[in-house]
Amino acid sequence: MRRASAAIITSVLAFAGYALHAQDAKLRTVHVFVALADNQHQGIVPVAPVLGNGEDPARNLYWGSAYGVKTFFSRSPEWERLNCVQKPKPAILERCVFKYRTANVYLISDAYRGIEIKQAIWDFLDSAAGGSADAVTMSEDPPGTVLHLPAHGGSTLLAYIGHDGLMDFQLPHYPQQRDASHREAIVLACASKQFFGEAVRASGAYPLLWTTGLMAPEAYTLKSALDGWIAAENREQVRDRAAGAYDKYQKCGIRAAHRLLTTGW
Repeated sequence: MRRASAAIITSVLAFAGYALHAQDAKLRTVHVFVALADNQHQGIVPVAPVLGNGEDPARNLYWGSAYGVKTFFSRSPEWERLNCVQKPKPAILERCVFKYRTANVYLISDAYRGIEIKQAIWDFLDSAAGGSADAVTMSEDPPGTVLHLPAHGGSTLLAYIGHDGLMDFQLPHYPQQRDASHREAIVLACASKQFFGEAVRASGAYPLLWTTGLMAPEAYTLKSALDGWIAAENREQVRDRAAGAYDKYQKCGIRAAHRLLTTGW
């Protein structure tokens, strides 16, 4: 009887391992829309000129600086940078694609010109609603293999990083949900729950992580949230990870970080 029970347990564990592997094998993409910090064209608290030049992604606060998306993910041991392309679209200065090393998850990140912040926010919301579904083409091993990564509305998770432009301007209307696909959204910008709430609700995406007050929208918060999301943690666990990272780098206290970062409606 004990041998039979052990065999059953072994079979269950093997099946669970197979199921987890099968889940990981399903390709998922995260599309991140970064509005470069821009002292001249955005209503931000001015930063050092070298960090706040919205036409210079290499040194920008939200892209090329130490805690910018490109640099931080490039240095992360969990992520591999596959390539970066210059100016894939007029509003975008650089696009970088990363792959999570232990799961079949890809991150597509776009650095928008600072002056194009309205376009960045529109593209994020339109994608969260399922619009503009397309693919980013990547070469894979063995040579000659081509991988098509679902982008924009084809992505599973959409994220916006940057100044909360909806504090400064209004969109003519909000993109409306186009299909029944489940998508989640992360909005790392000041008071994003207040200013993006109506727009995200219209898109049909679920707010995995957003904010209740002023914040520094730097990449460590996004990276920690994605670690939890990829590990299939629940939403509160994802929030806990993000808050822990924010406190680690901002030294604001874990309670303050939890008040700042929230999940759901």
